[in-house]
Amino acid sequence: MKAFRSMRLVLLALLLVLAPLSSFAGVFINITIAPPALPVYEQPACPQDGYMWIPGHWRYAEFGYFWVPGVWVEAPEPGLLWTPGYWGWERGVYIFHDGYWGRHVGYYGGVNYGFGYMGMGFAGGEWRGGHFAYNTAVVNVNRSYVHTTYVNETIVHNTTIINNNHVAYAGGPGGVQHQPTAEENVAMHEQHTGPTAAQTQHFNSAQSDPNSRFSANHGRPTTTAVARPMTAAPARANAPAMQNNRPALQSNRPVVQNNPSAMSNNRPALQNNHSVQPTYTRPTAQAGYQSAPAGSHPTSQPAYQPMHPAPQPQIHPAPQPQSHPAPQNHPASNPKPSAASKPEHKN
Repeated sequence: MKAFRSMRLVLLALLLVLAPLSSFAGVFINITIAPPALPVYEQPACPQDGYMWIPGHWRYAEFGYFWVPGVWVEAPEPGLLWTPGYWGWERGVYIFHDGYWGRHVGYYGGVNYGFGYMGMGFAGGEWRGGHFAYNTAVVNVNRSYVHTTYVNETIVHNTTIINNNHVAYAGGPGGVQHQPTAEENVAMHEQHTGPTAAQTQHFNSAQSDPNSRFSANHGRPTTTAVARPMTAAPARANAPAMQNNRPALQSNRPVVQNNPSAMSNNRPALQNNHSVQPTYTRPTAQAGYQSAPAGSHPTSQPAYQPMHPAPQPQIHPAPQPQSHPAPQNHPASNPKPSAASKPEHKN
């Protein structure tokens, strides 16, 4: 009996230790249907220094799979990198592990999302002091706003896992077969931070968009990537007018038109089975920027104006003293005669 109680205490202690790790891993759903293949898309230019690329990926809701567009978001603080979420085959079901911020990029199943997330680690750039330096061998930046860049093709070759079938999950039948490296294991156990408020808003906006659902787009989302996080349209009368002005705002952003895609054909494959072929094209930002303009206000008159009408003399006549009635024929009672009281002037 004592041995049994001791074993229960040991198991309870292990659960308490492992609970924070499991909760932080972001395992929130598991299903028996494999996620769709990753669509091939072009990366919009990084709009601002210190922004990090969050790869597009499939998520699941009560209506089925839906696509979350890739997006540039501001890092919570200098020095933090994003580890993408991924689907993994475990015990006969597909489980999604959410992404997180940390000092190093951890394990994301070997899924090659492209644009620096080639399956292992991160090749898209590095922090140098308080500024992020972008590796333009694999990421697209707007050089009008981003000035710290470099080119390193070696790290791209060393971290690329080829996946010509664009498989979006790790393990199981047909999945990417990649076990965590020593560096990824260390990064997984470091201190982590969950998605930012902008990322959560972006996820929610994608979930509420009917066009993002696999049942509607059949694996070809209309909006695959955006430069900034999408936001839900405000529920007010002037919202349509605000949305109509967005294309003009987006079209004024300078972008880079470089296209070094030829280098992708010469990269050696580190894995023989499955990996996403990285896409290095750098086109303009795609349509679908859903952010609502900040600081919008209705142009109608303030609501408080009609609430305080000027006093009317007919409603509040001045009291007349009874002891001193004013004579009716006194000229002072009509200081300004009207035009109707002087007919003699019309002759």
